[in-house]
Amino acid sequence: MLYHVVVMFGKDKQYEFKMSDGDLAGRSAEEARRWFDKEFTDLECEPSNPVGKVLIIDKILSVARYGGESRFVDGKDWAHDFVRYAALALGRDTIRVDVASFSISY
Repeated sequence: MLYHVVVMFGKDKQYEFKMSDGDLAGRSAEEARRWFDKEFTDLECEPSNPVGKVLIIDKILSVARYGGESRFVDGKDWAHDFVRYAALALGRDTIRVDVASFSISY
């Protein structure tokens, strides 16, 4: 299966990543959740809903926002970990993370 993840920081600021099953092999949705939990804490993200539980979608969006566009521009390890773990955590092969509008679509 081919996975396609797009992270957007505005109309002309899209970063596309494609992965195969091999790129996700040996990793789990639980590992992905732990990675986003750690990054959420390390980046000192603020919960979007201060009264309720922070959902994985909120963590993915916050980690992208607080991690910043520059991490996706260079396309290094952190960006690849982000998209790999987003695909695993959400269980989808096509994901659009729109940081500007704080939304995820499939």
